[in-house]
Amino acid sequence: MTQPPRLRLRKVAEASFPSRFGQFRIHGFEGRRGRAVEEAVVLTMGDITAPDPPLVRIHSECLTGDVFHSLRCDCRAQLELALTVIAEEGRGILIYEHKEGRGIGLLNKLRAYELQDAGADTVEANEKLGFEADLRNYEMPPEILRHFGATRVRLLSNNPAKIEALERAGITVSERVPCQPAVTATAEDYLRTKKKKLGHLLEGL
Repeated sequence: MTQPPRLRLRKVAEASFPSRFGQFRIHGFEGRRGRAVEEAVVLTMGDITAPDPPLVRIHSECLTGDVFHSLRCDCRAQLELALTVIAEEGRGILIYEHKEGRGIGLLNKLRAYELQDAGADTVEANEKLGFEADLRNYEMPPEILRHFGATRVRLLSNNPAKIEALERAGITVSERVPCQPAVTATAEDYLRTKKKKLGHLLEGL
């Protein structure tokens, strides 16, 4: 059986990035496999080459939450919590991937919203649209972490699939750091579905 071509990672840009959370560096990465191209943005703070494993957050893009402050999900709250924790520690990496709607894309996510308004949960809505519950893969993050020399990390995540993906790719997750903001009433069903059907590690639900 022919093996698929290996993902080729290329760094395309780096700049200073002051933010309300603190002073970061912002990096642009491109991953190529054959003709397929994937992009990711990375924020780094502090000395990530130090021996101790850095805090790392792998965050999937959520336009509705991250930009428009949607309360249907906890995406923006997780993003802000991760940036706050990294800034408090003074050191860490945030990988921001274009994986809108668990990989189904923005407009399909809005179609899924319609189905959710009619009573489907987030998993059922994706499946009714002909998708798997979660289409995301995490091939770029391990390559990005290796680029920065981070082979051991403390992962800010509630998602066991991210831990498994990093470990499978040879990145040691020395600690899982929960990334669980306060639960809002409008996101409670969404979070319960994540816990029950996707195995997310969430407390108090």
